[in-house]
Order: sequence, then structure tokens, then C-alpha cells
Amino acid sequence: MENRRQLSTFNFFADEQDSKRIMEAEVYDLRGLNCPLPVLKARKKLAEAAAGTRLWVETTDPLAVIDMPNFCLTEGHRLIETISVEGGHRFHIERG
Repeated sequence: MENRRQLSTFNFFADEQDSKRIMEAEVYDLRGLNCPLPVLKARKKLAEAAAGTRLWVETTDPLAVIDMPNFCLTEGHRLIETISVEGGHRFHIERG
């Protein structure tokens, strides 16, 4: 089956430097964990990182599509992009 991805509009306006940072972001694999663990683990990981650090968070929890944007909003992080992938979602987050 074809792997379909839904990209946000943020990619359409990324400059070269921003594109490089997107490619360099660490991938944090939280697939297989259910609510609230993806948010709790992402919170801990980002707390250990410097401001401006970018992280891709991979999840299979269907509620993560609601929880991650809310987490970023309440914690002061920037949700750069959300991608729907087969079996889950990927969230590109910049630490605030």
C-alpha cells in the first residue's frame, strides 16, 4: 500500500536554513505508547534540550493528534509540522 503523507503549509515557505534544521532534527520514536505517555516522554525529552532544539516525535496513539498540539501550546513550544503517516503521526516540535 502506498505511504500517503499530509504535509502542513509550513514546508512551502521554509527557507534553505530552515530546511537544513528540519533535516537535522532528532527522531524520537514513541510508537506503541498510548496516552498520556507520548506527551509525558516528549515533555521530558524537550526539558533536557536547549531552547530552539528541534525534535521529530513519532506516535501511533490516535489521540496524539489532539494531545501534541495542545502540549506545545501550553508548554510554549512551537509545533512546526504535523504529518499523517501510515499507522500514526509525526510531529516536528521546536523547544520554546
